[in-house]
Amino acid sequence: HPVLIDKFLDDAYEIDVDALSDGKHVTIGGIMQHIEEAGIHSGDSACVVPPYKISYFHLDIIRDYTQRIGKAMKVKGLFNIQFAVKDDEVYVLEVNPRSSRTVPFISKATGYPLASYAAQIAAGKTLADLDFLSEPRVNGFFIKEAVFPFQKFPGVDARLGPEMRSTGEVTGHASSFGHAFIKAQSAANVSLPTSGTVCISVNDFDKGAVSKIARELHSLGFKLIATEGTANWLNSLGLPTDRVNKLSEGSPHILDMMQSGDIDLIINTPLGGQAYNEGMEIRSQSYALGVPIITTMSAAMASVQGIKQIHQKPLSVRSLQKHYVS
Repeated sequence: HPVLIDKFLDDAYEIDVDALSDGKHVTIGGIMQHIEEAGIHSGDSACVVPPYKISYFHLDIIRDYTQRIGKAMKVKGLFNIQFAVKDDEVYVLEVNPRSSRTVPFISKATGYPLASYAAQIAAGKTLADLDFLSEPRVNGFFIKEAVFPFQKFPGVDARLGPEMRSTGEVTGHASSFGHAFIKAQSAANVSLPTSGTVCISVNDFDKGAVSKIARELHSLGFKLIATEGTANWLNSLGLPTDRVNKLSEGSPHILDMMQSGDIDLIINTPLGGQAYNEGMEIRSQSYALGVPIITTMSAAMASVQGIKQIHQKPLSVRSLQKHYVS
């Protein structure tokens, strides 16, 4: 029987592209970078347009591949391609000759009705007829965030992975990435704190990345607490961090502090059987108690960037209609 041998790209950036083709010409509607690393289901990952951590060199390759694939497949209408960038190599993960869930998001971000264009192409029009021959420019940053049902299902593990768990999507827009991210989180009913206590518990592979995050949070006035391994690591870097027990180490532990209202934000990336089981209970309780929890380093970095920019400048709001006429 045929055997499929797959390969996992560790620590890669994932990119989604929505494009239109009339069979001869291809126009990219939007290029979105996932905020969570590759491996998180694309429907569960927050994403940003325009991409904020992809080089122009790699973006040019992505545009070239999209053009060549769309023309070779002779698509008439919308199609979606998922790419990954790892060690200066651009990989094509999958190609879907159909509309994707990100089309409404891209249409709002660019102001171009991609679904309407696809329907008109199906009825015989060309991209030239529609005057849609070049990739739209995006003003500012638009961030799509997934909405999860974990609060309504006590005991369900809230960790993100390859299975899609989200039940909806929201969008945040601002001139800066950080403000757009904060807006998207707020729309998804996740209120990131601007002060208070952050509990950090990460696996050994994430300790290098979390040191920069912890330093930023400390400089913003947050108090740091962490489980033993993470606390020892942060203290060795000169970051004052109080130790808190894991659940297996007995009270007073993380859940006790959560229930008493002493934790305002959790960064938790477990690895291994016992850590995973403890993390599952922590994540479940965080949703029940309304304590924001972050389970990937990339999302933690984005959150810190948003909190930092809120300290510098308060949020402002305007409608999409005003955005497009300004």
